[in-house]
Amino acid sequence: MNKPILVSPSLLAADFTNLKADIDMINRSEADWLHCDVMDGVFVPNISFGFPVLQAVHSICRKPLDMHFMIVQPERYVDAAAKAGAMMMTVHQEAAVHLHRLIYQIHEAGMKAGVALNPSSPVSLLEDVIANVDMVLVMSVNPGFGGQQFIENTLNKVRRLRRLIAESGSHALIEVDGGVNATTAPRLVEAGVDVLVSGSYVFKADSPETIIHELKQL
Repeated sequence: MNKPILVSPSLLAADFTNLKADIDMINRSEADWLHCDVMDGVFVPNISFGFPVLQAVHSICRKPLDMHFMIVQPERYVDAAAKAGAMMMTVHQEAAVHLHRLIYQIHEAGMKAGVALNPSSPVSLLEDVIANVDMVLVMSVNPGFGGQQFIENTLNKVRRLRRLIAESGSHALIEVDGGVNATTAPRLVEAGVDVLVSGSYVFKADSPETIIHELKQL
């Protein structure tokens, strides 16, 4: 039997004028995690939200927080992420000069450690840390903005990553973020994805809970 697909709706697509209602929906739904994109306007050309918002979300969200840091010098914010309630702290390989040390630092702070790869970054960059990480986030769009078109090469990249995980004996999950919808989600699951991040497809739907349920069934 295949292991169940995890669904992590993306907070970035929520209605920030009525955030509590959207968090209540997440709490009622079959969502496994809540994906939180932190952007600094330096590593990516956009700014999202910071720790006050994350702490507020953590105070009312009953699902684990899956925090994705699209920022420079992520090592400076490990303790803050832990205090804000992160279950998973995902940092970009491209932003971490001392990635192995940072993974250790995240674990020491009591969180799971994820590493994200931009579309142009090959899976081979993770060969020497794959056994140490809990999750790899494969970006299927260029990071920084929601609502972008899915990059087809992501499917091949997921298959290569699945082979690397198997060969190394790693237990890392594979997460994909960007353009996840009714068309791309089944193909991603077939390629070997464990965790689906979806923003607009979930939050802009007439019935977000139904969409989350359908993703869980893949």
